[in-house]
Amino acid sequence: MFRNALLAVAFVAAAGVSAQAQDHRVELAGTAGWTFSDGVSGGSVLVPGFGTFNRLDPKDAFSWGLRIGFLVSENVEVGGLFNLQSTKLEAGGTTTLELGDQKIYNYHGFIAYNFGASDAKARPYFLGGAGATQYAGLTTVGGRELGGNTQFSTTWALGVKMYPGSNVGLMLEGRWTPTYIKSDSEGWWCDPYWGCYVVGNAQYSNQWELSGGITLRF
Repeated sequence: MFRNALLAVAFVAAAGVSAQAQDHRVELAGTAGWTFSDGVSGGSVLVPGFGTFNRLDPKDAFSWGLRIGFLVSENVEVGGLFNLQSTKLEAGGTTTLELGDQKIYNYHGFIAYNFGASDAKARPYFLGGAGATQYAGLTTVGGRELGGNTQFSTTWALGVKMYPGSNVGLMLEGRWTPTYIKSDSEGWWCDPYWGCYVVGNAQYSNQWELSGGITLRF
């Protein structure tokens, strides 16, 4: 009787360890891809000998990132991500002029929803987050120093994680990061209750990243 009880306890303990081994709670990922970027427009500026310019845009360029996520349930994940795009800043208008090298950093906390069971071979997911985009300072082709700028931004992604094994997987993702830069005045709006106020047109710099990577879970 005592021997049978010990065997039962050992079986339950082994089952518990096995269940915990399959209960992945942390995910680490590294990604690399290509980011399509756009900037903002403004008033026309005449630069003698070069042309008239009314836009500033980062060029499309290679990007990479790192992230960590914690599964608070089978499907819900919270975490943070870092991303870097090394690009060049261009002035556009009657012609295009390359101003210098530019680095764009993303720092975001996120919440993701992973569809399907935790042991599924493929898990589509949706991600939404908030944080900051930093445009690092640059030295122009003419040697002039331009300061950097950091702005609030959100980030949104759709992707899929594929697990040929238990702990190591592949991921594919499309991510959009709109960053508020400025508002341009469009005129006045008046109503009989609140009076008159200036109406602005918000301008955002957008990053559209297509990436792939490796994800580890444990």
